[in-house]
Amino acid sequence: MTLIKSISGIRGTIGGMEGEGLTPLDVVKFTAAFGYLCKENSENNKIVIGRDARVSGPVVSDIVSATLRSIGMDVVDLGLSTTPTVEIAVPMEEAAGGIIITASHNPGHWNALKLLNHEGEFISAEDGKKVLAMADSGEIEFVEVNHLGKYRQDDTYIDKHIEKILELPLVDVEAITEKDFRVIIDCVNSTGGLAIPKLLRALGVSHVAEFNCEPTGIFPHNPEPLPENLTQISTEMEKGHYDLGFVVDPDVDRLAILMEDGTPFGEEYTLVAIADYVLKHSPGNTVSNMSSTKALKDITLKKGGSYASAPVGEVNVVEKMKKTNAIIGGEGNGGVIYPKLHYGRDALVGIALFLSHLAKFGKPVSFLRGTYPNYHISKNKIELTPEVDVDTILEAIKEKYKNNPINTEDGVKIEFENEWVHLRKSNTEPIIRIYSESETLATAEHLANKLINDIRELITHHTTEE
Repeated sequence: MTLIKSISGIRGTIGGMEGEGLTPLDVVKFTAAFGYLCKENSENNKIVIGRDARVSGPVVSDIVSATLRSIGMDVVDLGLSTTPTVEIAVPMEEAAGGIIITASHNPGHWNALKLLNHEGEFISAEDGKKVLAMADSGEIEFVEVNHLGKYRQDDTYIDKHIEKILELPLVDVEAITEKDFRVIIDCVNSTGGLAIPKLLRALGVSHVAEFNCEPTGIFPHNPEPLPENLTQISTEMEKGHYDLGFVVDPDVDRLAILMEDGTPFGEEYTLVAIADYVLKHSPGNTVSNMSSTKALKDITLKKGGSYASAPVGEVNVVEKMKKTNAIIGGEGNGGVIYPKLHYGRDALVGIALFLSHLAKFGKPVSFLRGTYPNYHISKNKIELTPEVDVDTILEAIKEKYKNNPINTEDGVKIEFENEWVHLRKSNTEPIIRIYSESETLATAEHLANKLINDIRELITHHTTEE
C-alpha cells in the first residue's frame, strides 16, 4: 500500500493499515487538519467538496464531509464534478477552501485529497506544511453537537462552469457551430462524461461520438491520456468519420487532442495551440513548467510577448503566471490555465478555445499542427543506490556545464543551442529524472544518454575518491 503526503495534498492507495494507504483514519486526520487551516485563514466556515467517479469516491467523500462538519465547518457538496469546476465553485460560494476527491490520472485503486484555498487555487507550500504538521500533532479538537457544521448538496456547478466559459470573448460559438465539427470523445468513465458532452452541445457541436462516458469509475484503460493508452479511440478515428478527438483524465484537468486520422496532436502541443490562439487576439506573456516544450517560448516571442518557465507543479506555474502577468500558461501534460476564467488547469476551457481556434483556422487539425515548431521530448530516469548523494551529483553536473545557460529553480536545466535537458531528483526515492528536448527524438535521446553517462562517471569518480 502507498500513502504520499505532500504540500499539495494527500494521495494513496485505498485500504491497508493507517499511515500505509489512504485509510478512513488518514482521511479524517488530514481533512480535519485542512479544516483547521481554513478556520485560521478565513472568517468563513464553508468548504466546497467534489469528486471524480472512481469507485472509492462516495466512501471518501462521506468521510470528508462528516469530518468537516465535526470540526464546525459547513459543507457544500458538488458530488460528481471536475477539478476545475470545484476550483470555480470555491470563490463563487465565497468559501474558505475546497477539497477535490480525486487521484487525477492515477489508476482506480488510488484516491486523493486535493486542497484548495479560498480563491479556488492549490494551497501554498507554506500552508501545505501547516496541514501536515497539524495532522501529525494529534491536537485536533472536534466540536460539540450544537456546533456541528451544515451540509448542502449542489449539482448545478458544471452548468455554471460552462456558462462562464461561453461568456469568454475568445470562445466563438457562432464560428464553431458553423463548422459543424464531427467530434469523438473518451472520458475514461469518469466525470468528463457528465461535463464534456454538455459543453460540446452548448458550443454548437451536434455530432459527438461518446466513448467511455458513463461515470462508473471503472476505467477502461490506463486513465492517463498518453498516446499508448488511447488505442480504442485512435482505431475508431482511423475509419475517417471524425474531424478531431478529445480525451481527458478522470478529473478533467488535462486535455489530449487527436487529429482527424487518429494520430495524437501531442500532449505538449495542447497548450501551444491554445496559447497561439489567445496570443493572436491579445498579445502578452506565457508560462509553462521547465519540463515542457520550448515551442511555447517560440510562438510567444514571435508574437512579441515574453516567456517564463516555472518549477514543475501547477501551484508553481500559477505563482509564476501571476508574477509575470501571463495571459495563458500551463504544463506540457495537456494542462491549460486561462486566468480570464480561473487559475487552474481546465480541459473544458481548453476544448472551447481549441475549437474556436480550429474553426477560424479553417483547415484540418493536422494542418494546424504543421504550423508549429516540431520538437520531441525524451523522458528517462536513472536509479541510484541509496548511498549516492543526489545533490552532490547535480552540483557536479552544474559545474561541468557552467558555460551553458543553467536554471536551478527546480533541479538543473541546461540550455543548448536549440535543445535542453532537465534533471530533477525524486523526493521519495534515489532517482534522477531526465527530460530532454530536441528537433528529433533521436537527438533528444542522445542528449539524455549523454547526461546519464555523465552522471555514471561522476558516481564512479566520487566512489573512487571515497
